[in-house]
Amino acid sequence: MRSNGEPGVFLGVDGGGTKTAFALLTGDGELLTTALAPSCYYLGRGIDLVEEVLRAGVASVCGETGIAPGEFTHAFVGLPGYGEVSADVETLNAIPGRVLGHQRYRCDNDMVAGWAGSLGAVDGVNVIAGTGSMTYGERAGRGLRVGGWGELFDDEGSAYWIAIRGLNAFARMSDGRLPTGPLREHLADHLRLAADLDLVDVVLNRWHGDRMKVASLAPVVTAAAAGGDTECARILRDAGTRLADLVRVTIDRLGYAPGEVVPVSWSGGVFASEEVRAAFRERLAGASVDLRDPLLPPVVGAALYAARLSGEPLRTEAVHRLRTRATGIDA
Repeated sequence: MRSNGEPGVFLGVDGGGTKTAFALLTGDGELLTTALAPSCYYLGRGIDLVEEVLRAGVASVCGETGIAPGEFTHAFVGLPGYGEVSADVETLNAIPGRVLGHQRYRCDNDMVAGWAGSLGAVDGVNVIAGTGSMTYGERAGRGLRVGGWGELFDDEGSAYWIAIRGLNAFARMSDGRLPTGPLREHLADHLRLAADLDLVDVVLNRWHGDRMKVASLAPVVTAAAAGGDTECARILRDAGTRLADLVRVTIDRLGYAPGEVVPVSWSGGVFASEEVRAAFRERLAGASVDLRDPLLPPVVGAALYAARLSGEPLRTEAVHRLRTRATGIDA
């Protein structure tokens, strides 16, 4: 660890489905370095992948700064899928200890990094709406997750959820069960369909229903809504409403008192849609919430949370200095 009088050094790790981000910052708000490594999403690929990715990322930030892992005051490691397979939790919890050479760390789901980044690691609720969806909130040391049960029967308001409803609308438009709107042309052009029924070949035969590929169609629904497609606009408004309902339930279950103002923020590409944001705000109108634009990227949030876990949370002014320094981080 650092010597007395020097600010602490905190490692944040934000795992994801496409990449894993690392950030090292000091207790006075200096962002020392960041790094990227491949995805550490281990389900279906083997749990050893997590240690491989962590070793590569930690080696990168240590090489850039000359700071050894043993000098880290604390670390927080956000992992995709953490907590969703109970039998794996003990194994996952042990991995950072082997990489860092000490026990000054905590593992949890990567949703915690999204919350900490969006709100600056203060009590409140963050709703995540990317490929999937869920909320995570904290109040007085208690954390709570709501949603995120997977694309087959949940993940309401997510990109996958939006895309599936867009695909359903396309099928109904093609059949004449729904008046044709801009979505039909937008989607046919995007997927280069020679005939409408080729959609079955693309999504089921070629993609095999791949979650990420299906979710990538959500921006097509957003574009069609912007082009005047009323069905797509309805889908997006419904998404915003359902994401707001996740927030409402989280606030209630965390035990916030009536009238107590709750900081609320968001993360994920779905919130790029004006229709989603408008419906989200409308649903929360009248609730005791303080809606805040996301403050920092999740990876910086992970490092902030590490500081909070160590008992040395960054001061407000240090967090806000980080906002300008963290602009453009690919995380």
